[in-house]
Amino acid sequence: MLEEPGARAFRLGVAGPVGTGKSSLIATICRALADELRIGVVTNDIYTDEDARFLRAEGVLPAERIRSVETGACPHTAIRDDVTANLLAVEDLEQDCAPLDLVLVESGGDNLTATFSPALVDAQLFVLDVAGGGDVARKGGPGIARADLLVVNKIDLAPHVEVDVAGMVADASGARDGAPVLALSKNLPETVIELKAWVHWLLARYRSGEHDPLDPGPMAPHFHADEGGMNMVHSHADEGGMNMVHSHADEGGIDMVHSHADEGGMDMVHSHADDGTVHSH
Repeated sequence: MLEEPGARAFRLGVAGPVGTGKSSLIATICRALADELRIGVVTNDIYTDEDARFLRAEGVLPAERIRSVETGACPHTAIRDDVTANLLAVEDLEQDCAPLDLVLVESGGDNLTATFSPALVDAQLFVLDVAGGGDVARKGGPGIARADLLVVNKIDLAPHVEVDVAGMVADASGARDGAPVLALSKNLPETVIELKAWVHWLLARYRSGEHDPLDPGPMAPHFHADEGGMNMVHSHADEGGMNMVHSHADEGGIDMVHSHADEGGMDMVHSHADDGTVHSH
């Protein structure tokens, strides 16, 4: 049975690289809207609940409305590849603290390819910061290009890191074909007001049934490496799709290549670095 528009809390995903200020941005949203909306938060960390503890310590919401998920794997896995743990956490939060208007789901720090599954969230924003470099926005990637809102964060630091905020925002708008870009600092009230207005606008569209969650598409090729490791690839494909790739390497070692494809997908390579053997499916 399909849900009626607005029948449950609006779910907003927050993604972006490590250190861009995702938790701080969520705290800012909560402070700005806590008197107007009932908000809950689900955070993601690989092995800890540090982001949840940060938000509780900030006192932005009642502690019981902040939950954590320890993904135990790459951050994107739990927000796109297998959303089960996050979806259960969100549903439990909504049931325990009903009624909620808004649930914010924070991804663990990932890279420019990070996107949420529409099975988990209704909309998503992606966070960059000026300290990451003024050229990051124009490099694009699924997170930058396809999020409902791109936030260029910590703009008050721009003079200290020699970044032209206007130029960075222009590059971001170009990478997004004109989709919304918000230059933000929690220390600049006028930018917080803009963020608040955007959340209200999207929530109203959700409640009226005008907002349809869009699938931002599969993960783009990407990789992770520990010290001294050589990256190999791991891929997934949706039905009928070609596999995209990501990789991991252990310290000092060569990792594996894995590939998986669903119906109609083209398989890639599966190999093991221990014996150098390569298997194809």
